[in-house]
Amino acid sequence: MKLSSSKARMWCRTIHRDLSFFFSGMILIYAVSGFVMNHRDSINPHYTVARTQHTISDLPPQAEFNKQALLELMEQIGVDENYTKHYFPKQNHLKVFLKGGSSLEADLTTGEICYESLKRKPIISTMTTLHYNPGKWWTWFADVFAFSLIIITLTGAIMLKGKHGLWGRGGIELLLGIAIPLLLLFFVK
Repeated sequence: MKLSSSKARMWCRTIHRDLSFFFSGMILIYAVSGFVMNHRDSINPHYTVARTQHTISDLPPQAEFNKQALLELMEQIGVDENYTKHYFPKQNHLKVFLKGGSSLEADLTTGEICYESLKRKPIISTMTTLHYNPGKWWTWFADVFAFSLIIITLTGAIMLKGKHGLWGRGGIELLLGIAIPLLLLFFVK
């Protein structure tokens, strides 16, 4: 049984449409998270970072500073995150680590305190995690997705005929879509 070109195009449209709908969520996830990852120098894809400055004049010196003094300091500036540990990287300079990645630095001499709060971005952080391949289960799904993108591309290239198809404007656009990234890769550093 020979498949006519019109039936082949019909099958291409069906396969192209169904795979496109099925994987449209993944395409959007990769597009949004890829954009954010391309701009990591100005967008942190995982956390919102907020810094607040405080000044407290009556901090005890390093020799008298203990965990109780630290907890009182945290209460004074309104930090309610759980304490993990602290140390003094240099004389009278306190560094405190808090659960969740937040931190606190204090100059015990001047009373200047910098609190850095990290809050996880729940949606975009999860989306960008997919780019880092979070597990073997994801490898399988991502491989099926990659193979399906090849099928979507091939069926899209052959389902139109005439001046809009592969031997017309579509073919020119296909060649440009291949040539531009290659030229950028080789000539733009």
